[in-house]
Amino acid sequence: MKPKPVVVIGAGLSGLCCARLLLKHDIDVVVLEAQDDIGGRVRTDHVDGFLLDRGFQVLQTAYPEAALQLDYRSLRLHNFEPGALIRTQGRMVEMSDPWRRPAKLLSTAFNGIGTFSDRLKLAKLRWNVTHTSIDDLWLEPESTTLEYLRKTCGLSSDIVDRFFRPWFSGVFLEKELATSSRFFRFLFRIFALGEASLPEHGMGAIPSQLAHGFPSSVIRLCAPVDSLDSHRVRLKTGAIIDCQAIVLAVEGPEASRLTSGRIRVPEARATTCFYYAAAQAPFRESLLVLNGDNEGPINNLCVVSNVSLGYAPPGQALVSVSVVGKGALSPSEAEGSVRRQLRDWYGAQVDAWSLLKSYHIQYALPSQAAHFRDGSPSPARLDDGLYNCGDYCDTASIQGAMVSGRKAAEALLADLGVTS
Repeated sequence: MKPKPVVVIGAGLSGLCCARLLLKHDIDVVVLEAQDDIGGRVRTDHVDGFLLDRGFQVLQTAYPEAALQLDYRSLRLHNFEPGALIRTQGRMVEMSDPWRRPAKLLSTAFNGIGTFSDRLKLAKLRWNVTHTSIDDLWLEPESTTLEYLRKTCGLSSDIVDRFFRPWFSGVFLEKELATSSRFFRFLFRIFALGEASLPEHGMGAIPSQLAHGFPSSVIRLCAPVDSLDSHRVRLKTGAIIDCQAIVLAVEGPEASRLTSGRIRVPEARATTCFYYAAAQAPFRESLLVLNGDNEGPINNLCVVSNVSLGYAPPGQALVSVSVVGKGALSPSEAEGSVRRQLRDWYGAQVDAWSLLKSYHIQYALPSQAAHFRDGSPSPARLDDGLYNCGDYCDTASIQGAMVSGRKAAEALLADLGVTS
């Protein structure tokens, strides 16, 4: 008699990584996805010849798990320049990475942001995180990121507020920098050692590559789950799937619903992303633009087509603008406020920019405040035949989603007596 399948609920990165490992060990798998395509929060839409990622995202090539799981060459990655343009006091200031762009050393050292002492302390921070193992980084004393930068590193308020705050507000999706200093140090190491990249065909190419080679019967789209019981999944259509195990690979709130509150999830971080079509790019660099004044709705901006030409049709540019937080304004009010700030930055050319689409992502990331890893780690095995994974189980990142998916598969295989 054919064994019952393992049901993986959710076809985001964690669910796909889990299913991929199970399939490699000849386990019969069914992946149930509520949406009309795979990828979860990592998807790319095609709109009028443009590639629109669902929220501004990048792949950090130094993520250890991503380097193991993905074929970077096949993704045909295009890299951001290391550094950023900072909009502050009515002008654009470049903050480059002098370790990778030594020609920018003097211009960065005297760009007016922070002090010479800050440069020395920044060099010390970089040396420390790149010469400490990842495991040891997670054992360091913990505080908020803001407290770590100000008190532990001794950086000035100027460089923290005009550089680190807008940069990591865009990473953590919170402006107070209340996120764990351990997570900050891990990410700072990743940023220092690798590239921030975009796949040539959009971030959606990542889940597509993970699912490449899956048998056609494995993934079932538009299949939302109503409830689950011991070794049984009920779809909202009323259909029932009997299975030997269930893996929850959904966002935290949905995992909590399906387990009647047994899974406790952290607060969600939200973001809104606006995409504009422009006749020409407002600047040429493949750099992220940060709002160093921390005034107005815009946190960060980039011309995506400067990084990868394929994101826009020939002769046009794609501008991505990110707003951090839930926001009290309606989408139309928020867009008007964003456009006014863009006009202040780039002048009358902004009036001709066409809004392609906006994405408000209420659950963009799980909060990972200081001490979020205190206590017992989130177990991959919840109960007999029930497992869970997702970035809320590890770290709020592509890295965390992939690691969590692999660990759930390894725990399941171990329970089945299969050596991973």
